[in-house]
Amino acid sequence: MMSERIKGKTINQSGAAGNMCEKTARKYLKSGLLPSQTKKPRTYRTREDIFADVWPKVTELLESNQGLEAKTIFEYLQKEHPGRFQDSQLRTLQRKMKQWKVIEGPEKEIYFPQEYKPGIQCQSDFTSMNSLMITINHIKFEHMLYHFVMPYSNWETGSICYSESFEALSDGLQNALWELGGVPKEHRTDRLSAAINNLSDKAEFTERYKNLLKHYNLSASKTNPYSGNENGDAEQAHHRFKKAVDQALMLRGSRNFNSLDEYKDFLKQIFSQKNSNRYHRLNEELPQLKTLPSAKIDSFKKISARVTKSSDIRVSHCVYSVPSRLIGEKVDVFIYADRLRVFYAQKEIQEMPRLRGESRYNIQYRHVIGSLIRKPGAFENYKYKSYMYPSTYFKMAYDILKSENPSKYVKLYLEILYLAGYENEEKVEQILKRMIDRSEEICPARIKTLLNDEQSSYFIHSEIDISSNLDIYDSLLRGKL
Repeated sequence: MMSERIKGKTINQSGAAGNMCEKTARKYLKSGLLPSQTKKPRTYRTREDIFADVWPKVTELLESNQGLEAKTIFEYLQKEHPGRFQDSQLRTLQRKMKQWKVIEGPEKEIYFPQEYKPGIQCQSDFTSMNSLMITINHIKFEHMLYHFVMPYSNWETGSICYSESFEALSDGLQNALWELGGVPKEHRTDRLSAAINNLSDKAEFTERYKNLLKHYNLSASKTNPYSGNENGDAEQAHHRFKKAVDQALMLRGSRNFNSLDEYKDFLKQIFSQKNSNRYHRLNEELPQLKTLPSAKIDSFKKISARVTKSSDIRVSHCVYSVPSRLIGEKVDVFIYADRLRVFYAQKEIQEMPRLRGESRYNIQYRHVIGSLIRKPGAFENYKYKSYMYPSTYFKMAYDILKSENPSKYVKLYLEILYLAGYENEEKVEQILKRMIDRSEEICPARIKTLLNDEQSSYFIHSEIDISSNLDIYDSLLRGKL
C-alpha cells in the first residue's frame, strides 16, 4: 500500500490495492507500520485451563523425574480424579507439558559440531554385533566388532573380536592402519579399560598401549568420563554399519554362514561398498598421513602358568587342559585376541581357541583319556565329565551302554573314547552312528576291527531315493489331503 502511495496514487486508490477502506489505509499511513507489524501477541486464554488446579502436582512430578511422559502423568491424574479427565484431553496436557519444559524446564544438553582436518585424527571403539543374530553353521555366533573410522572422510574398516581386550585393540588398530596405508596424527578412543588404566586417578595410559602408540608414532586422546558422544563419529559409525549389515542380511535371505571366513568376507564387502563414495575425501587425507613402520608388532600378552594335577592351566579366569606330561611344570602362555599358544622349553606344545568371558573351560578328552582308562572309577563324578563326549553320538552310546550293561558301561565307553582319541575320532563317530541306527550292540572290540576295514558299509553312505512325483504336494496345496 505504501509503495502504491509513493507511486503518486491517492489514499483511496492505495487502500483499494490493499483491500481496505480509505479510513483504515489512512490509519496505517499515519502510523508508518505495516498491518503485520501492529499485531500484538495474545496473552490471554480463550478457554478455561482444565489442568490449572492439578498443575502444581504435575510440575512436582516433572521436577522429581524428567523422564516421565505425558501419557503416564495423564493416566495418574485419571486414577486420582476418576471421571474428570477424558482421553481426548491428553493432547492438551502434552502441549502444556511441552511449553513448561521449554520455558521452565532444565537446560538441554548441547552437542557441538566438530570440524575435522584431513589426516589428523582416527577414532575407534568396540561394538556388540549380537543383536544381528548371526549364526555359523546354525550355531549362534556371539561376537563384537572393533570399528575404526577416519572422521574427515568417514572411511571405515573393522575386524571381528570377542572382548574388549588389549590384544583385540592392538590387532584391530594395526590391521586398520595397514589397510589404510598410513598413520594419522592422533588416535581417539573412549575410556577403554583395554587401553587406559581406569584404576588410577588420572586414568594414565597403560604401558602396553603406550608401546603400541610409540611403534606407530601416534598420539592418543580419550573421551571424558560418561561422554561417549565425544567419540561421536565412531559411535555413529556403529549404528550406520550395523544397520547396513542388517539390511544386507535381509536381502541375502539368511543370517547363517557356513564358516567364519564366509562371514568375514561378507562384512568386508559391506565395508568396501560403504567406502566406495568416500575416496574423494580420503584422497585428501592420504598425503597427510605418516608412513607405516617396517612391520607390525605382536599383539599378545605372555604369562607363566603351572600345570595342575588335573592336567590343566588357569588363564584369565578360564581353565584349559594340556598334555598330562606337563603336570607340575611351568609353561609359557602367549595370549592373543582369539587364541592361546602354550610353550615349554621354548617349544610350542599346543594352540587352542581363547575362551570368552570368565569361568569357562576348554577340556580336551585326549589329554585325560589315558589316565581315565587306568582309573575308570573317577569318571562318573569327574568335574569335566561333560567334555568327554566329542559329539552327540558318543553321548548316546554312553547312555545305551549304561542301560544295557550297567556293570561295565564306564569301562566300555572309555575304551571307545580311547579309540577315538588315538585312532580316528571321525570314523569312530560314523561307526557309532550306524550301530545306533541299526540297534546293534555297541562293542569296543568290534569298533576296533571295523576301523581297519575301509570297505565296510559303516563308512559307505547309502543313496537316498527322493520321489519325483509331485502330485501329492499339489493335492496338499489344494486341501485334498
